[in-house]
Amino acid sequence: MKNIAFKDYSQGQAELFPSRLDEYIPESSPVRLVSKIVDQLDISSITSGYKSGGCRGYHPRMMIKVLFYSYLSNVYSCRKMEAALTESIHYMWLSGKQFPKHSCINDFRSTRLKGHINSLFTQVVFMLVELGYVSLEVQYVDGTKIESTANRYTFVWRKSVERYKANLEKKVNGILAQIEQGIQDDSKAKEEILPVVDSATLQEKISELNNRNKGIDTAERKLLNELENKHLPKLQEYEQRLEDIGDHRNSCSKTDKEATFMRMKEDHMKNGQLKPAYNIQISTENQFITNFAPYQNPADTRTLINFLESFKDKYSKQSEVVVADAGYGSEENYEYLENESVEAYVKYNYFHKEQKKACKANPHKVENLFYNQEQDFFICPMGQRMILVGEYKKTNASGYVSAIKKYCAENCNGCPTRGRCFIGKGNRIIEINHKLRGHKKKAREILTSEQGLVHRSKRPIEPEAVFGQIKFNKMFNRFRLKGLDGVNLEFGLIAIALNISKMAKRQAGQVSVEIFHAFLSYILPIIRHVFIQRRQEMNSVLVQVKF
Repeated sequence: MKNIAFKDYSQGQAELFPSRLDEYIPESSPVRLVSKIVDQLDISSITSGYKSGGCRGYHPRMMIKVLFYSYLSNVYSCRKMEAALTESIHYMWLSGKQFPKHSCINDFRSTRLKGHINSLFTQVVFMLVELGYVSLEVQYVDGTKIESTANRYTFVWRKSVERYKANLEKKVNGILAQIEQGIQDDSKAKEEILPVVDSATLQEKISELNNRNKGIDTAERKLLNELENKHLPKLQEYEQRLEDIGDHRNSCSKTDKEATFMRMKEDHMKNGQLKPAYNIQISTENQFITNFAPYQNPADTRTLINFLESFKDKYSKQSEVVVADAGYGSEENYEYLENESVEAYVKYNYFHKEQKKACKANPHKVENLFYNQEQDFFICPMGQRMILVGEYKKTNASGYVSAIKKYCAENCNGCPTRGRCFIGKGNRIIEINHKLRGHKKKAREILTSEQGLVHRSKRPIEPEAVFGQIKFNKMFNRFRLKGLDGVNLEFGLIAIALNISKMAKRQAGQVSVEIFHAFLSYILPIIRHVFIQRRQEMNSVLVQVKF
């Protein structure tokens, strides 16, 4: 029987000279890039928040490395980070064999890091600029909705709260009128009954009635207790709900008051349910995230100006080019981009429909009607004038005012194309926003240009590809922290991690190319030498054969 030999195996083996952890980590591992990047970051604003005295805490640079690498490795739970610090050699090397608890990691993430994530993100982007990966001259802008950590069924709707509050105020005023009537009947004194408009007024009225020692009988005292113990708390609750919703939203969640209920593509019930979520806006260049911001508005239109201003705040300049889809095409946004001297490749609603032959050949479309700018009138397909009959101002939710003009045809009775032109009684009336019409014309020209076609072809593979990587590759479909600040922090960590991972892949690709070129520079002279030698041998053989 043959002797089978195995390598020596001993779990209690000791070494005379202890090894280093990084000996087992490849040079191309992303964990090394994370450590290198964090070592170059300026974290003085974070360290200045610590106080002297007490027990010594973990170094913030080490904690940042652990968080960055965790989000790069799709580890978002602090308990899983705590476990990885004792199980993974990468985490042990990053932490220097220190083992902070999950509560310590969570406290650093949600407290220490919350107000500084934008600064860290900006520093990482500037590193990308120095390496030549991005230029900050172009922004491909898009948004997506990511679910909040709030309970899905803790919704509060503005219209419902306003209706309940109005009914309660009506009931409260009725009870107060009944109490006042009883007091007036007893005292024969006529007092003015003021309607209740808020909880503060009701509180004052209840205190005033409680201070009266006479004139309130048992039945009225019972009604007063009902006001104080039942209706007043409910009125205060309704007022608090409306305050949580704010002036520019229609809903909020009870467990995450800053989350808004939005319709999302990821519908677990498959029936179009609304879920508490945040609208995350990003701008990308070469699929690197150069800016991000969370918003409570479900629509993208009202986020663009604020988002571009945040880009300017981060980098002290605005990009030369902005590319976005039709969700951002509005008069307010076009005017802002024009004032900022930004080359805007921003679509508008029905842009693609207008490019179709059927739309261009339809003479009844408002876009195809001839307009006489000097005399301010339109010409209908039958050659009839449509004259100005009125104008009005329209204010959107952000306070922007648009001027709308109304034009009416002189006489549509008996028109043979009336059924194809419009459906309705009387003469045809059209409403025109001339400023928006001019912006659309400019947008149409630039979008259909050669450069516009290039940007339009790149836009779907820029931010949309990044969102796909975040939601599917990194499996980040729901936030774990509450509020705008928490959401901003968490997505900032995701954005930094994604940029670092792409940077690591680019550098690994560059190393492979360099190795390939080095191999070619080494092997080509050898091949050339062998080829020349073989050719000389063949020539000598041919000479011998000839003679």
